Amino acid sequence: MRSLLIAVGAGIGAPLRYLIDDRVKRLHSQPIPIQTLFINTLGSFLLGVAIHRSANIGFLLGTGFAGAFTTWSTLTLECFYLVQSKKFVSASIYLGLTLVLGISAAALGARI
Repeated sequence: MRSLLIAVGAGIGAPLRYLIDDRVKRLHSQPIPIQTLFINTLGSFLLGVAIHRSANIGFLLGTGFAGAFTTWSTLTLECFYLVQSKKFVSASIYLGLTLVLGISAAALGARI
């Protein structure tokens, strides 16, 4: 049952991440990858919400959905590209915002 809940959550989270990422890239050009920042912040919030719920909600929403929705690898690659392009201030802002917003969102989600 756990594996099924994780698979269902991941099956929703990964395509939704792709759709949001694609839509924001088409609509806005920005100095930092705001789409990944938004996705990872929202995923952190949802993980915070899931952490204090039943095990099944944790597997579905936390491990499955948030695990597939958020993306550490994209964050690191985008930071690499910013540094490679000598956009050190943008890379620093992006990393700082990711940490502050992600931790804050997870804490808020856990309190709800």
